[in-house]
Amino acid sequence: MITAQAVKDLREKTGCGMMECKKALTETGGDMEKAIEFLRERGMQVAEKKAGRIASEGLVYALEQNGVGVLLEVNAETDFVAKNAEFVEFVQNTAKIVAEKNPADVEALKALPYEAETVAEKLTALIAKIGENMNIRRFVRLEGNVCSYIHGGGRIGVMVVAEGALEGDAYEAARDVAMQIAAINPPYLSKETVPAEDLEKEKRIITAQIKEDPKNASKPDNIIEKMLGGKISKFYDQNCLLQQEFVKDSSLKVEAYLASKGVKIIDFVRYEKGEGLEKKEDNFAEEVASMTK
Repeated sequence: MITAQAVKDLREKTGCGMMECKKALTETGGDMEKAIEFLRERGMQVAEKKAGRIASEGLVYALEQNGVGVLLEVNAETDFVAKNAEFVEFVQNTAKIVAEKNPADVEALKALPYEAETVAEKLTALIAKIGENMNIRRFVRLEGNVCSYIHGGGRIGVMVVAEGALEGDAYEAARDVAMQIAAINPPYLSKETVPAEDLEKEKRIITAQIKEDPKNASKPDNIIEKMLGGKISKFYDQNCLLQQEFVKDSSLKVEAYLASKGVKIIDFVRYEKGEGLEKKEDNFAEEVASMTK
């Protein structure tokens, strides 16, 4: 006979539902360890069935720990999961593992220990329990003087790296700039970091635009060259973080603002949840119709 206490104990150990725990104990003759194994095997099957479903929601999370910064994106199918305490705990603990173990990539991260399991096994169990497909999409681990900013409850995450120490006003200045990165999403750190191929492509486009304007048809090449220089300068101002106007004080460029606070940013990373992923298209009417069949 399967006792209520045994079901309760198994539920506490696995986090699975009462009926699932009772079935597992029944199937395994009340053996607790075999019941746990049964549920894990079943959980993996559930996870495999969900693996093909689109996961473009979830959470971007930032961790600053002992001179190491981690930016991590973990996806799920709906934004409701981002508020689930167990999902959030998994994301936080996984970021700590990245900080401490420095895995080479996502696959290496999944193979690392997570309590008594691996990260992959913990994720599989979470998929089975919450009932949504989930995926560790990407992470970056940065060493040095870091500062992070998370916007919209995990919709956008930014981490900046500075050359010098970030404390007090310097940290706040770096965070202000991280907020600007979140809002404006500059492709480049500075005009010096724009790849040559990107710059040449922009020059070709601008030159073609100038020459196609009938007003410029009779202008000599040296004037066209000056016009090109002015538009490239504007390109830098719009696309390079350090050359942009500082959003909190438009009289200053970001580079000048940072210099006034004794800060030199040398790198940044920006993640936006689900960017570049296929989005799930919900059809509520079809979903209701399928439930009534």
